[in-house]
Amino acid sequence: MADGIYVSMCGAVARAEQLDAVADNLANAQTPGFKAARPAFESFLAPGAAQDKRYAAAVATGIDLRPGPTQRTGNALDVVPEAGLFLTVRTAGGAAAYTRDGRLTLDAGGRLVSDGRPVLSARGEPIVLPPDLEARVDAAGRVWAGDVEVAALGLARLDGPVDRVGPSLLAPGAGGRALPAEGAVRSGELELGNAGALEASIQLVSAQRAYEASLQAIQTYRQLDQRAVEVARVK
Repeated sequence: MADGIYVSMCGAVARAEQLDAVADNLANAQTPGFKAARPAFESFLAPGAAQDKRYAAAVATGIDLRPGPTQRTGNALDVVPEAGLFLTVRTAGGAAAYTRDGRLTLDAGGRLVSDGRPVLSARGEPIVLPPDLEARVDAAGRVWAGDVEVAALGLARLDGPVDRVGPSLLAPGAGGRALPAEGAVRSGELELGNAGALEASIQLVSAQRAYEASLQAIQTYRQLDQRAVEVARVK
């Protein structure tokens, strides 16, 4: 019966990882620029195990880079990069990271920021706007202060694996690259998370039921083991 317990335990662990990912997707369904996590599962044979004993595992959790739905805001500093491109920002540690959270604002020093992080220009520098002038971003990704062009947004294309370094913040993973790119943006709009609330809710219920079924299987196998021990004692 021990093999059955181990198989069920592997299934429960895999479903627990799926539950974590789906719950995070659901919680961020309306978060601008959020990209859903998609766990990948695989079954395998343990060394020396019988051919009918297959173990399940969540072998990887990828990031879904497909665009999410957009929402019209009319704010001159809200942007959605076109063609799957990402805005480049600087993290607190000084490294570059990438986001589609286009809620751009000005901080107290006049820097253009996304969620408090400085937005970088195409030249890799923070964008600082002069005070008392209306700021806006045009369709070509150029940042204006009144009638003066200040800089162009630094846009990038992510190629290969990516890692999540914040709710809406990504960085290239092992073997991945961020390639500078030219592109357009849609101003006055925001892109929401690409994990639909209804889809995530259905996945959450399904994963929860599968997790509970694995736990029930573990309990059943433990009871069978206990009965086998009791029968052996009687004999």
